[in-house]
Amino acid sequence: MQHEPKSQPLTGLLVASIIVVLWLGSWISLLFTDITQLTPLVILAAIVGRTFIQTGLFIVAHDAIHGVVVPGNRRWNQWIGQFALMLYALLPYQKLALNHEQHHQQPGRVGDPDFHDGIRSGIFGWYLKFMTGYLDNRQRIVLFFGIGVVFHTLNLRFHVPIANLFLFWIFPIVFSSMQLFVFGTYLPHRGSDVDAESDSANSHNASSSNYHPILSFLTCYHFGYHWEHHEYPFLPWYGLPGARQVTKAEQ
Repeated sequence: MQHEPKSQPLTGLLVASIIVVLWLGSWISLLFTDITQLTPLVILAAIVGRTFIQTGLFIVAHDAIHGVVVPGNRRWNQWIGQFALMLYALLPYQKLALNHEQHHQQPGRVGDPDFHDGIRSGIFGWYLKFMTGYLDNRQRIVLFFGIGVVFHTLNLRFHVPIANLFLFWIFPIVFSSMQLFVFGTYLPHRGSDVDAESDSANSHNASSSNYHPILSFLTCYHFGYHWEHHEYPFLPWYGLPGARQVTKAEQ
């Protein structure tokens, strides 16, 4: 079955706007929350929620790279992607877009920025390569000092407690990177997946999970349906469950 892209300019923009608003609202409110009045369980739930929304920002940028946030409008997609990545962690849009395009052209092979050397690297080595492969030395310096300036400005000028900055901003960035790596790169491209119906021996070198759509959404905005994403890159993240159902029906 062939999937044809559908022009839904308002849907993609609306979804992206909701994620950005949720990120800004939760970030501002939690930074100024008195955590001494919160139980550890509530703090943990807030960190998990912030991590999930943080990942959503990256997914918005990812969809912008594929041109599906505002279909047919390259400039709007670029602006939205740049804004989402700035909020995410001051990341460079053009560099990420170039690397991601190369990933789709040569997935799981030499030339793929996300390529790994198999068992020799292990999950931690692969994660380190995943984190460092998208930033050159100059960009790492900009990232380090940029986040440092924002961090200290919020602390010294706006009196945001250091604990709040770490719990509700820095930690979610780190945990989100792990979430994106595990569910968007490691599990789909590791070579085999016990939760997939078939191994990754295909042109995309990718496999898909069999998670229920709700669990798939919670784990990483449906990027566990990774073969479908490579097969139909014009689909937005919320269109992947439908593609996955079609794939399973055709097997």
